[in-house]
Parts: sequence; C-alpha cells; structure tokens
Amino acid sequence: MGGVRGLALALFLSAAFAQGGYAFLVVLGAAQYGGRPSPALERRLEAALVLYRQGLAPRIAVAGGRSPGDRFSEGEVGCRYLEAKGVPKEALLCETRSQNTYENLLFLKPHLRGKVLLVTDAPHLPRALLLARLLGLQAEGHPVPGAYPLGYWAREALYRLWLYLGLKPLPTRHGLRSPPPDAAQSPGNPPGGP
Repeated sequence: MGGVRGLALALFLSAAFAQGGYAFLVVLGAAQYGGRPSPALERRLEAALVLYRQGLAPRIAVAGGRSPGDRFSEGEVGCRYLEAKGVPKEALLCETRSQNTYENLLFLKPHLRGKVLLVTDAPHLPRALLLARLLGLQAEGHPVPGAYPLGYWAREALYRLWLYLGLKPLPTRHGLRSPPPDAAQSPGNPPGGP
C-alpha cells in the first residue's frame, strides 16, 4: 500500500513541475498481455492520465504495435484503458504498428504538432528524448517513477551511447521501417489488418 501512495505522491510532485501547454502527452509503448496493459504500460498510462486531468495537454497519443501472435497492439490497449478511465475518444491518438521506441516516435511524428510531453519509465526517458530530438520533435519528458533494476538503467545508458556515437537506432527484426499511412488512428477508427 505504501508503494501506491509513494507512486501517487511522485506523480503529483513531478506533475507540479511540468510546465503545461503541450499539444500531446505521448505514452511510449510497453507490453500488453491479452488485451490488458502490463504493469509498465499501466504505470505510464496512469501517469499520463494524471497529467491529462491536470490540463497539461488536450490529447494523449499512445504508441506501440503488437508482438507476433498477439491479438492486440499496445497502442490500442492503452487507448481502451484511457477511454475506460474517462478520456474521450476524440482526445486519443492510437499508434498501433511500431515495434520500438524509435518507431513509436517516427510513426506518431506526422500527427504531432507543437510541443509534446513524453511519458515513459525514468530509465527510458533520456533515450526517448534523444530520439525525439533526432526526429525533429519539440519534446520534453515526464519520468514515470518506479523501482527499476540496475540492468534496465545500464541497458538504456548503452543505447544512448550508441546514439551519441552517431549510429542508427537499433532496428527490430523488420529492420528500420518507414511509417505506414495508417499507423496512427483515433480509437473509433482503428487501422485494419494485422
């Protein structure tokens, strides 16, 4: 119970420092299991919900595709979760095709205008911000607090070093892809096909 109170307090305090005036809150992808957000995705969604309710942005974009064999994408599960929590459909943008952080941002980029606030795990945020800036997005970040293992911090530091050295973002098994035309949709008009 203390962990939940600590998370709520951390979200409140970090939201108090956020400036506002964002066009979008951008929830970066994390796993979903059978149509339900993983604990990591749920933490990100809850953080975005707090920020949205505080009026920091009028819209929330949720990114993430589906893993092989999955029926649902991370973006679609995240949008459904937020809609069930009272966020109107017209305030949601669901990106459902990306396979990594780079693609999350690349596929959302054509739909994002103005300043955005990236919402993701604290260890992941520095790399996400670097990728957003490499893509020309005007982005700031909101670190979602948590008890993250040292290995997660170390892996993210290595990914950032890779990017700082000027190397391309690490490709998925599909290689580096361009955004499909229907990568991001409103929840009322989901993209077709797997």
